Amino acid sequence: MTLYSRVRPLAFRLPAETAHGLGKRTLRAAQSTRPTRAAMAAAYQYDHPALCVDLFDTTFPNPVGIAAGFDKNAEVTHALAALGFGFVEIGTVTPYSQGGNDRPRLFRLREDEAMVNRMGFNGQGMERVKSRLETDGTPDFPLGVNIGKMNSSTEREAVEDYRRVFDRLSPFADYVVVNVSCPNTPDEFDEASPDHLREIFETLEAETDADVPILVKIGPDEPAESILELVDIVQAFDLDGIVATNTSTDRENLASPRREEWGGLSGKPLEERSTAVIRTIADHTDGDLPIIGVGGVDSAASAYRKIRAGASLVQLYTGFVYRGPSTAKRINRGLVALLERDGFDSVEEAVGVDREKE
Repeated sequence: MTLYSRVRPLAFRLPAETAHGLGKRTLRAAQSTRPTRAAMAAAYQYDHPALCVDLFDTTFPNPVGIAAGFDKNAEVTHALAALGFGFVEIGTVTPYSQGGNDRPRLFRLREDEAMVNRMGFNGQGMERVKSRLETDGTPDFPLGVNIGKMNSSTEREAVEDYRRVFDRLSPFADYVVVNVSCPNTPDEFDEASPDHLREIFETLEAETDADVPILVKIGPDEPAESILELVDIVQAFDLDGIVATNTSTDRENLASPRREEWGGLSGKPLEERSTAVIRTIADHTDGDLPIIGVGGVDSAASAYRKIRAGASLVQLYTGFVYRGPSTAKRINRGLVALLERDGFDSVEEAVGVDREKE
């Protein structure tokens, strides 16, 4: 029995958002000195040459990252690096601070190993995040920045919101993700409509001083034709990739009594659906558009399925909550074993192999 398996029942007695805040404060304290970071790295990092992924003009030490939402304000990036993750995506970052939706807004669905969140883009705003990145320094692994709009913004104002955050934080980022698929923000207009997306991408392209890869995060609930229409727009603007997928509003086949809470569903119930979206995108683009796969990743097997479907990198959040601080190490060690079993010398060789067989 691991230490986390003993601690988790105590943490799960707390409201989910309270426990999340306590966990982040613990990580913040642990990353505050070099000796504590070194001790964490010695315990949790797992390095192997087969895990390295070259993407977006940078090298990811392994393909397992932390998804947006866990470290919204870039408070614990160094601790997450010490825990063995290959990259972290901070955010969603908005131009100004905002409180998000009313509490409670984060719920565990223990019977389903899932969570529902309706946080609503709560965060400290781009200036606080920028100041923290300047003060703490960026971590020694790739950093993604997930950007979003203010909840009160109109369709036109939203485009300017993306531009402001992009302009402020892209100098710190190895890639930037435009988040137009969150189900927990006011539904005043269709954020993923083709016309709105084109306006966003044209605006960001005009920021000629920033040479940083731009990706788009999509949801899992749209029909295939709508997903492929978005992919076509992404390719038309020569953007750099897609994050697939965001959380879901679907509640089919859930066992937890909290399943009726509104918001975005994450965790194990999303695994097959998000992997299917990855495969659809990879098929449509002949594997030429980089994909970061997210949704239900909690083991080497679930990460490997997404990689074989077409994802070059994977992310998790809910799996980290349920599995604890050794999650990245266990997944990465297991990935090496799976790669060796199947005769691959690297993660990159395994990307999309299931698609290629079909």
